[in-house]
Amino acid sequence: MDGMMQTGQSLPNLVDLLQARSCIRPDLPVQTFLADGERPERILTCAQLDRRARTIAAALQQAGLAGQTILLLYPPGLDFVEAFFGCLYAGSIAVPAYPPKANRTLGRLQAILRDAHAGAVLSVNALLGEIRQRLEGESAVSVRLWLATDTLADATDTWHRPAIGPDALAFLQYTSGSTGEPKGVMVSHANILHNSEGLRQAFSLHPDSIGLSWLPSFHDMGLLCGVIQPVFTGFANTIMAPAAFLQRPARWLAAISRLRATFSGGPNSAYDLCLRAIPPEQRSGLDLSSWQAAFNGAEPVRAHTLQRFGEMFGPCGFRASAWQPGYGMAEATLMISCGPAGSGLNLLHVRERDLQQHRVVPAAADDPDAAALVACGQVAPDTEVAVVDPASCTRCGPGQIGELWVQGPGVAQGYWNRNDQTQSTFVARLIDTGEGPFLRTGDLGYIHNGQVYVTGRIKDLIIVRGRNFYPQDIEATVERSHLALSAGTAAAFAIEVGQEERLAVVVEVQRTSRRNVNSDNVLSAIRQAVAEEHDLQIHAIVLLQPNSVPKTSSGKIQRQPCRRAFLAGKLEALASWTAPVEDRQQQQLPMGSHGKHKDGAALELWMREQVARRVGLSPEQVNVSQPFAAFGFGSLEAVSFAGELERWLDRPVPATLVYDQPS
Repeated sequence: MDGMMQTGQSLPNLVDLLQARSCIRPDLPVQTFLADGERPERILTCAQLDRRARTIAAALQQAGLAGQTILLLYPPGLDFVEAFFGCLYAGSIAVPAYPPKANRTLGRLQAILRDAHAGAVLSVNALLGEIRQRLEGESAVSVRLWLATDTLADATDTWHRPAIGPDALAFLQYTSGSTGEPKGVMVSHANILHNSEGLRQAFSLHPDSIGLSWLPSFHDMGLLCGVIQPVFTGFANTIMAPAAFLQRPARWLAAISRLRATFSGGPNSAYDLCLRAIPPEQRSGLDLSSWQAAFNGAEPVRAHTLQRFGEMFGPCGFRASAWQPGYGMAEATLMISCGPAGSGLNLLHVRERDLQQHRVVPAAADDPDAAALVACGQVAPDTEVAVVDPASCTRCGPGQIGELWVQGPGVAQGYWNRNDQTQSTFVARLIDTGEGPFLRTGDLGYIHNGQVYVTGRIKDLIIVRGRNFYPQDIEATVERSHLALSAGTAAAFAIEVGQEERLAVVVEVQRTSRRNVNSDNVLSAIRQAVAEEHDLQIHAIVLLQPNSVPKTSSGKIQRQPCRRAFLAGKLEALASWTAPVEDRQQQQLPMGSHGKHKDGAALELWMREQVARRVGLSPEQVNVSQPFAAFGFGSLEAVSFAGELERWLDRPVPATLVYDQPS
């Protein structure tokens, strides 16, 4: 069996995988959790994970929930890992999500609960009562079982192994974004095992690898790389809370240095945050020479970010050969392309003006018109990526950019209970040859010398810090945020600010309100609504004159013309607001502007100054009784604010402070 377990792909499902792993290496510390991003709080061996999974599975089986969907609502930690495998051991379908935050709406979570028809909700005892009260109070959804898994006594003897075929569903990955119509991607055991083998090969993982993940475990990249891959390959892994990284980004790199981690990564914005928020004094003691696979995915990979990161952390031992940009999506389980290991950063320089016309024409790196495309690696094993003209549904010719269509064992089974959307997205065929079925990604790209290059998107999907947002959802939120705004006139779109995608919104003011509208109140209401409902910070808002938003003849908003007019400064604005572009390295001051005298008045003034700087106001304009969300604080802003307060006070501050104390 030991030879067979060099990889887990030869086993039919994840239950057999963990069972075999716990027999071969029962004492392997497959997961360790760093409570504050620094100190180990708890260690879980393979044998312990197997026992906890059997105990949780026994409770689900006893409740008759085998084959049912199970909603997992856990804070960061090892309880989620136990519950996820517990669902698989029961023959149930896990539905990973994140517990509702204090003072935030439940819209997305309610939509997932309704769409999945979850038979049970699992969490920890400290949260379950509050979650149940909020969900039952605001939802007309009946849940058969509410279970706090951390209170379950050992019941391994009552567990019975379910019959699980390779095509049985393991979990539903709900796509980030649409609160109105969330779509659960149906991921099977076979999908996971194939994708895990592709990841193992791409990153050259082996039993002596050491993993570290701060990524959310309920999202595909955190789940596949941080939870499943350590079991699949059989190596020690450490998890830290996403908030611990966002609050103090140096914790991530310090943990890599301290643990001698070889395998870790995140979206491009995570590396960019390290560049902006880790000052020289926090870099001096780092040793990143152990880092062999630094993966980068989930959002556009920026050459500038990777090059600057290599320059800044090269003196700390970081090697450019460790870079592993990749491309993937939940509909393909995770990875579509990545690797090979050790190849580092590969750039393709092309002419910008031709790129805008969906053509690839090579250019010299020093050409003023050159754009640098980052190679996202080789296509996963047994997988085909076709470059297709999205209008004619035929393959593109040489030098043409087209939509990336994917075929292979990693492609998921479709969307849960959404046959029409499954047919249009997962069952595409080339019109001239009939080849298929293919997964239509909606992404534009090009393949050159066996490497995948992603150049843009067909759809208006907005990607900010690795999360997908549907513009129509944001637009609906904006239009509802204030009575002075006109329905059906908002446009939300992405703009590039400092090598990063940010959100911009334009919306018309009602004709009856345009002469007496309080624009400051309206702008604040928009920022607050988007922060509360989507956990997202807006970068720019423009309030428009009536009948000035570009629309089609049938009355549909034209987002791209809106975006072009915004960038050209040609919109008929009544009022506008733009967040200041900060140099975050200037934030890393150990003391506030008022020295060591930190009484209540000094604290209030410091907070006024911090909020004012973020939203481009004067400190006097900041009303301390308003919620943080009114100033556009999403997750990153809330947690980083707590980190700055921690440094200013020189004492620990909870990363969730802004959520728990909203004003």
